[in-house]
Amino acid sequence: MQTRNKFFDDMSKLMTNAMGVAQGAKDEAETAFNSMIDRWLADRNLVTREEFDAVRAMAQKAREENAALEARIKALEAKAD
Repeated sequence: MQTRNKFFDDMSKLMTNAMGVAQGAKDEAETAFNSMIDRWLADRNLVTREEFDAVRAMAQKAREENAALEARIKALEAKAD
């Protein structure tokens, strides 16, 4: 028959609690770091990837419209001559 040792039970509980505290500290540090980075980026007036992609799409559409208008103008000028 094996007897349970109170010392090992207490150490096991202590280690389990320590791991929980360490995980909580890690999560808190990550949150604080992410908040600091977000504030730093906001202070620099940098755009997000979504904003950049939206402006790039608008610029692409404007270039396509300009090309179409240029072709139309050339066709009208050729017709006028």
